[in-house]
Amino acid sequence: MIEFISKELIKILEETGLSNSLAMNISIIILVIVAIILAFFIDKILFGIGKKLLIKAVTKTKSTWDDILLKNKLFTRFIHLIPAFFLLGLDDAIFYQNTDWKAIYIAGLELYLIILFILIINSFLKSINEIYLTYQGSKNRPIKGYIQTIQIIIIFFGSITAISILLGQSPIVIIGGMGAFAAVLMLIFKDSILGFMAGIQVSFNYMVRLGDWISMPKFGADGVVTDIALTTVKIQNWDKTISTIPSYSLISDSFQNWRGMEESGGRRIKRAVYIDMSSIRFCDADMLSKLSKIQIIKEYIEGTEAELKKYNESHGIDNDIVVNGRRQTNVGIFRAYLKAYLKRKSVIDENMTFLVRQLQPTEHGLPIEIYVFSKVQEWAEYENIQADIFDHVLAAVPKFDLKIFQNPTGFDFRQLRKD
Repeated sequence: MIEFISKELIKILEETGLSNSLAMNISIIILVIVAIILAFFIDKILFGIGKKLLIKAVTKTKSTWDDILLKNKLFTRFIHLIPAFFLLGLDDAIFYQNTDWKAIYIAGLELYLIILFILIINSFLKSINEIYLTYQGSKNRPIKGYIQTIQIIIIFFGSITAISILLGQSPIVIIGGMGAFAAVLMLIFKDSILGFMAGIQVSFNYMVRLGDWISMPKFGADGVVTDIALTTVKIQNWDKTISTIPSYSLISDSFQNWRGMEESGGRRIKRAVYIDMSSIRFCDADMLSKLSKIQIIKEYIEGTEAELKKYNESHGIDNDIVVNGRRQTNVGIFRAYLKAYLKRKSVIDENMTFLVRQLQPTEHGLPIEIYVFSKVQEWAEYENIQADIFDHVLAAVPKFDLKIFQNPTGFDFRQLRKD
């Protein structure tokens, strides 16, 4: 049919005074344009009908994987193959008298098909990653980096095939001739190669996974990992900004992962108050009597005092000199008070590390450090718990005849001058 139309078209053109070769070429151009227009309308009609049918079919299923495939245009891109094969089927009929033009025509269609196949494979790979993310285990072993690596390989070989079609050479010949560009390619894909190797180590060693809270001060990153790609890792910081760091930096540089804290069920409270060492002293009878009125340490004071009295008597200690024997101190009772106070708070986990310790004295005084774990991990509530504890601690210090160390302020100097 097409051959008949072509012959009749050539006759009509020749009747206008054109030569046979020119008439033949013009008829080929006209037929190609008509074929492309037909293929375009076929594509539009099939795409419109196919898309409606696919949406109708997908909405009836309960699974989500088909929705993801439809969203990533996997099904609809297959429809675009039909017009391409339709045009390929017309090549013999259109170019039965001119093989040179036929080669160009087929080469153009092959390039189109290569691009289309690359898009279809990329849609499929992207869908695989999104379907995988719907499973709980995807946070432990993200595969986006591997997917991107496969995409790069597909694009690379697709480009080689396209170049071989344009040059009329075998793809093997093209690849063989690229040895001189190996160093350049290594330089271009350096980040991808390093990122791929880093992704393997990160995944198999469980170093980082989606949803982890990590801190990396070198890159100004402190927040939750939202994406792990081939060459980059995205972190949403607590101030809602996004930090993007190279994947390889997770291997080459140090970072802090707070996953262990989250999995433990507790969040550490580690903070100290600095006691003015000039306010530390042995407790006399009056101080012991006053501190015994504090209910949560009454038994501790009385029990400790009885134990120390028995010890001093058994060793014949001369009580006229205070440093002889064993005595209670106001800072020691204060530490006992902090332990008793913290144990009464339901938000503190006693099954985890529980310390009220004395650190090495410094020029700022004697540090009394609280080292415990809160059962609450949520940031805002955790900060409230920590603030409530130290509000109380700072207000309680003077009750033990202790003073908090604080560097002199302008008010202190003005008061000194006034005095």
